[in-house]
Amino acid sequence: MKTILCFGDSNTWGWSPSTQQRFPRHIRWTGVLQYQLGNAYHVIEEGLCGRTTLRTDLFERYTNGKEYLIPCLSSHKPIDLVIIMLGTNDLKHRFAASALNIAKSAGVLVRIVQRSKTGSNGTSPKVLLIAPPPIRELADYSKMFRGAETKSKEFGRLYEAVAQSYKCAFLDAAKYITSSNIDGIHLEANEHLKLGEKVACVVKDMLPHELTTE
Repeated sequence: MKTILCFGDSNTWGWSPSTQQRFPRHIRWTGVLQYQLGNAYHVIEEGLCGRTTLRTDLFERYTNGKEYLIPCLSSHKPIDLVIIMLGTNDLKHRFAASALNIAKSAGVLVRIVQRSKTGSNGTSPKVLLIAPPPIRELADYSKMFRGAETKSKEFGRLYEAVAQSYKCAFLDAAKYITSSNIDGIHLEANEHLKLGEKVACVVKDMLPHELTTE
């Protein structure tokens, strides 16, 4: 069995923009991923609302992704693949971070995984870096994320460059899904479905089924 760790924010946790509660697991993209892959794979959900790449939020000090990544990897090892989809919360106006800086911050997390030796037999897990889809400055989030919509549209290009630099797999989510028209940040159920199905295709190429039988 292959172990896949999904390290992300509220869109990995499964926040529903309409109900402001958590989608059931079978609706969340990670649950869709598990269903598509089957029992030869074990998908671990590590989504946290508000999680950043490496920024410490004075209002939510526990959301720094870099600080939690090594403990998370160590807790779940051995891991075959780590999927990272972070950066949306780094767009908050109070961080004053550029799109390039956020992409590089995601690269720091990639490098941590690649140096972690938390794969099988002391190897390092493979990494799939996902560029989050662009956000929209709507509703209650418009003030918190003011100026972020333009930055988020640069994620695909910049994250791809980071992935190439670290020689890891890459997926531009913007090519397959869009953020909700309700809050401009989170994913609707149908977008979770599309993302989960697409990620499953990528994972099957990275971790072929015939290599997972015991």
